[in-house]
Formats: sequence, C-alpha cells, structure tokens
Amino acid sequence: MGQEILVKAEGLVKDFYVPGGVVSSIAGVDLMIRRGETLALVGESGCGKSTLGRLLLRLIEPTAGRIEFDGTDLAGVKQKRLREFRQRMQIIFQDPFSSLDPRMKVGEIIGEPMKIHGMYSSKQEREEKVRELMKRTGIRPEYYNRYPHQFSGGQRQRIGIARALSLNPELIVCDEPVSALDVSIQAQILNLLKDLQQELGLTYLFISHDLSVVRYISDRVCVMFLGRICEIGSAEEVYEKPMHPYTKCLLESVPLPDPERRKDEHEPLAGDVPSPLAPPSGCRFHTRCPYAKEQCAKETPAFRDMGNGRSCACHFPI
Repeated sequence: MGQEILVKAEGLVKDFYVPGGVVSSIAGVDLMIRRGETLALVGESGCGKSTLGRLLLRLIEPTAGRIEFDGTDLAGVKQKRLREFRQRMQIIFQDPFSSLDPRMKVGEIIGEPMKIHGMYSSKQEREEKVRELMKRTGIRPEYYNRYPHQFSGGQRQRIGIARALSLNPELIVCDEPVSALDVSIQAQILNLLKDLQQELGLTYLFISHDLSVVRYISDRVCVMFLGRICEIGSAEEVYEKPMHPYTKCLLESVPLPDPERRKDEHEPLAGDVPSPLAPPSGCRFHTRCPYAKEQCAKETPAFRDMGNGRSCACHFPI
C-alpha cells in the first residue's frame, strides 16, 4: 500500500442550527486517508460519521477547517473547478431503495453521471461503458432497460456501486453500504468492493457501525464519539489492543456466538449518550467512562501520536 496522502482534513468543524441551540456534529477533526487504503469510520449512531464523509466530498460546507484532496484545498475551489473534482470523488449510499430514481431505467441511472460530465462522444459509446460496468459489478447487461423495483436489495446496491464507478473515481465514500442488506448478501457486496479496489486502485472511506464488517474490510480504523475522533490505528492493532476506553467498550459490546466465551462478556456501558446540544465538558466520553478521573471532566484530551501509526485522544490511555 502506498503512503501518499489523498485526503487530509485539519480542524474540521460542522455546526447545525436547530431549535434549542447549536449542534456541533463535527467538533475539530484532523484526519488523513492514504491513497489505495480502506479507512473505516466507526461509532454509535449520531456521532457524525456520515456528516464527516459528506464534508470530505464537499456535499455540505464546513463551518471551519480545511480539506485537501490530492494537495488541493477544496475550500478555495470554485464551483466550475469543483465539478472536475466530483469525477474523482464519489459516494455509495446506505439505502439501495431510496438512492435510485424509480422512474429511470438502470442503464440511465449508471450512465447519467457520464452524460452530465460529457465523458463520451456518442450514446452508443456510453451504453457500451454502462454494460461493461454492469458486468463488472455482477449485474446482467441484458437488464439494461429494467427499473430499480425489478431488482433485489443486493442487486440495487450493485447498481449504486456501478454508478459510483462510472466516472473513474479515486476516492469512494461508502456510507454504510451493507447495513440494509441480508447477512449473506453483505458478504457478496464486501467481496465485490475489495475486488474492485484491487483492480482499480480505489481508496475507500468505509463508514459503518458493524465492527465485524469493519474488521474484514479495513486497513485502518478511526473511532468517533460525539463529533470527535477518539482513536486511529491499524485494524489489527485497534481490535487486538484498543487504547481508548470507548474503543474498548465498543469492542466488548459485540455479541459472541460461542457460549463459553459469552461467560466473559462485560457489562454494557452505563448511562445514556450525552445530548449533542449540551456535550460534557472536557472529554466528551467521561460521563460514561469506567476509567474517568477528575482531569477528564476539566480538560479536553489532545489527540496524541502514540507511535507505530496510532493516535489516541485520552488522558489515561489503556
């Protein structure tokens, strides 16, 4: 895997104004994604994973901070040039049912991005490319004129993947792409994504709350809690020896199928997830952390380099 940085975010903040106040969905995030890798973004629902993915694609505008794509600051890119970057950054959505226009045929759905960006000089040339993408993603090319409702959930997600590939992107944000699918179909889609990455040299930001899926597909894991990053490291190291208490609690919450191992299951986290309207002072996890001390409530922990490619935001790492 190459070490060249494709995406870099510094001090990223995103505030949403809601009745009752301001929600900082992303509260000062520093992140980098290396070319050719799969970086998994994990955390509880509402922690800001999908928001961060959309910020990196500039589908929504940050309140503060900087985003670089291949060395270019996206904040300074005007709309006309941003269109060029759109070809290099794509997204696969979570819901394969609502993310496809029911009035369009499959061939039109996959070919529409190419048409908008004027990639091919003739309709015939574009149709050939669409059929090639259908075949590559496991959809029979003879289904070119079918509508989305004529496909299963797994087939629809393959259509979504083919559409994301249509512009030959370098980065794909996979926003929980298998969470709406049956377990047997999940494995097929994950294997397809891994095969496509090897064939096309793709870079993935893989957003998920399913830790077993993340362990299978990711090179590195980034753990989020309430808009902030807790820990980043290689998938193997994070799973084998988590440093942040929240990461440890997340891993211990995964159900175990083995009855003997279930005897060692830990108690679930105490308390409720804090309100994003009024996040706790200091470390945002301290109200639920079994290792919290007085300092945790007073000081926000710095995101520190722990060596060997790992970083952690904790006053007292495990």
